Amino acid sequence: MTKQSITKFCALAVGVLLPTLSWAGTSGKEVKNVVEQAKESCITGDIGVTVVSQYVSRGVIFENQGAIVQPYTDLYFKLYEGDGFLNKIQLNLGAWSSIHSRKTDNGIASGNPGSSTTAAWYEFDWTAGVSFTFAKNFTFTPSIYSFLSPADAFSTFYGLNLKLAYDDTDLLGAFALHPYVQVMFELENKAGTGSDEGVYYEVGIAPSFPLGPVTVTVPVTAGFGSNDFYGSLNDDGTISDEAFGFVSGGVNVAYNLTFIPECYGKWAVTGGVTYYYLGEGTSDFNTAARGGAVRDFKNNEWVFSGGLVVNF
Repeated sequence: MTKQSITKFCALAVGVLLPTLSWAGTSGKEVKNVVEQAKESCITGDIGVTVVSQYVSRGVIFENQGAIVQPYTDLYFKLYEGDGFLNKIQLNLGAWSSIHSRKTDNGIASGNPGSSTTAAWYEFDWTAGVSFTFAKNFTFTPSIYSFLSPADAFSTFYGLNLKLAYDDTDLLGAFALHPYVQVMFELENKAGTGSDEGVYYEVGIAPSFPLGPVTVTVPVTAGFGSNDFYGSLNDDGTISDEAFGFVSGGVNVAYNLTFIPECYGKWAVTGGVTYYYLGEGTSDFNTAARGGAVRDFKNNEWVFSGGLVVNF
């Protein structure tokens, strides 16, 4: 090998080995692995089913016999999120049903009892609303409600609901009460027991806390009415306007099924018990005196429930 060949060989070796040695001598902390971050979904929601011992809505007992199954789903679409006074805007869509093995009031809305081909499907509700979160912890949600009866048990209802909720977690931490107030205007037909379209008012709290894989919620709710939302039966057969509808309190638990991968959503089994004290505008509804065959007149009622829910 000539002196010129040796020089070329050394130059080639240095050109090949120097980058390799330089790489091997660097610290592993300086090596950046590029990992694509999963983007937060703008669509969240839940889907579930609940079995209840009685179907109670705003203190009104519609059914307390047979099997009562209530499937539901909710979707939430994030429209805006920011750091100003207005923090978040969200579109809310929901659907809910109540299916009764007793085929409650099948066909009576049209005057043809037993005529509906979907006799067990007592109620189907849909709601659409927009929630505005402002000043960080306040959320105002106007919504349109519609209650329909595939079983032709009642006339289709439309209402406007306005809800204001406050997240007091920053103040009370684990002891937060999550208070809210809401007002619903009956626009067409009835959701209450009175003689005309009226206004419904509700106030409530729903403190919640985790106990390992279990989440415990203790809701307390009170419902009131005006302009004939609630009504009681007089001895002469007329209906009197009533202001007080009900007050309720209960305990609900949700046990997280952690063995199911979160890529399938967060699954939980639920159970609960709720006590209702009914006022004059709700306690006589569905009694024989008012043409019902569901219950006897009384002010105290208990509702037991259990179900399955998936959050995503």
